[in-house]
Amino acid sequence: MLVSVKNRKVAAALAVLGALSPVPLTGLHKFYLGQPVWGVVYLLLWWTQIPRIACAVEGVWYLSRRDETFGEPAGFSPQPKPSKVDPAQVGAIATAVRELDRLRQEGLITEQEFEQKRRALLDQVE
Repeated sequence: MLVSVKNRKVAAALAVLGALSPVPLTGLHKFYLGQPVWGVVYLLLWWTQIPRIACAVEGVWYLSRRDETFGEPAGFSPQPKPSKVDPAQVGAIATAVRELDRLRQEGLITEQEFEQKRRALLDQVE
């Protein structure tokens, strides 16, 4: 299935046009966004003020969204992008933490020293 990316500015312009137009153009933004059922509902209610108010609110809402989040459902939080960490660095840090743990278990460093050094090593990855 081919999914086309919708431009939020075009959707906002169509919504505002529907709110301000003297002719029944409400719902055009819904057709543009691929929501034909809602577009038909807006057109069926063109004689009331409900679609005009909804168009105005949606136009402002579309303009307030960032391009990256436009088209995602409200309340949807995308998964964070994984950080690019060198696997060799992770392996070296893991080895260093194991060595620190061995030193702690042998009593050569205190628990506090272990925790400080472990945190410093882990902060290198972040």
